[in-house]
Amino acid sequence: MRIDKFLWSCRYFKTRNLGTNACKEGHVQINGQVVKPSREVYPMDKITVRKNQINHQLTVLDIPKSRVGAKLVDIYRKATTPKEAFEHNELLQYSKEYYRKKGTGRPTKKDRREIDGYLEAPSDSPTGRGKDTFNTEDSL
Repeated sequence: MRIDKFLWSCRYFKTRNLGTNACKEGHVQINGQVVKPSREVYPMDKITVRKNQINHQLTVLDIPKSRVGAKLVDIYRKATTPKEAFEHNELLQYSKEYYRKKGTGRPTKKDRREIDGYLEAPSDSPTGRGKDTFNTEDSL
């Protein structure tokens, strides 16, 4: 079976075209050698696939006839990816979130008013709030 078809049938890629493109870009290796999409896969081959900044390592146990269900994938391959690779990916996700929160774009008009109100608020007021805030203790 071709390597691109094997990766598709073992659910590493949603489509064969994605598997083919990964092979063409050099993200797939068999026994340490970068391969073309048409390279044949045999049992006991060691495959390395770079996907989502993780080098997935697997050993081919058997060749499926066609695409298999997610529960049956372990019959055809043995995943040998070290846990450090996944932990490294989690650290990358945390570092990305530190710099920019997901979904936050430019500040809205309301956000800008809140920022301006915070910057213009006098710090010597007894409550620490600006002059426009209503204090219930003063009105009683």
